Amino acid sequence: MKFELSTLIYLERDGQYLMLHRTVKKNDVNKDKWIGVGGHFEQDESPEECAIRETFEETGYRINSMRYRGIVTFISGNGVTEYMSLFTSDDFSGIPHDCDEGELCWVDKEAVYGLTIWEGDKIFFRLLEADESFFSLKLVYDGSGGLVTAALNGKVMEL
Repeated sequence: MKFELSTLIYLERDGQYLMLHRTVKKNDVNKDKWIGVGGHFEQDESPEECAIRETFEETGYRINSMRYRGIVTFISGNGVTEYMSLFTSDDFSGIPHDCDEGELCWVDKEAVYGLTIWEGDKIFFRLLEADESFFSLKLVYDGSGGLVTAALNGKVMEL
C-alpha cells in the first residue's frame, strides 16, 4: 500500500480564492486542473508547517494565520492514497511571485465551479462555503479522473 501526506490551502481575499492552474509539470495528476496551493510533506513537518512552507514557495506570501478546515482522503484509483490537510487563510502578507508549477490567479468564489477542477473539490468548496466545522471527506476516483464515491465524516454521500 502506498500513501502520501500533503496540504492544500486556499488563500482568500475580496470574495476570491487564489487558484493555481497546473500547466507546467509533466506526468502531473493535476495537469490542466485548477487547485489551491500546497504540496507534499517534508521530513518531520506538521500539516501547518507544510502549508506555510508550500504557500511561500509557490506564491511568495507568508501565512500569518490559517484555519485547519479538514482532512481529505484522496484515493486516485492508481494505487495511491493521499491524506490531504485542507486549510484556508485570509491573513497573509508578502510580495507575490510567479509559480513554477503553473499560473496563479485570483478567482471569484462563485466562478471556481466553472473551472476545470476535480469533482470532489466541488464538494469541499461547498463545505467551505457553508463554514462547516472540521470535516473528514473521502473521495474515491476510478483512475481516470472520475469520482466514484464520496463520504463525509464516514457517511456515503449522493453524487
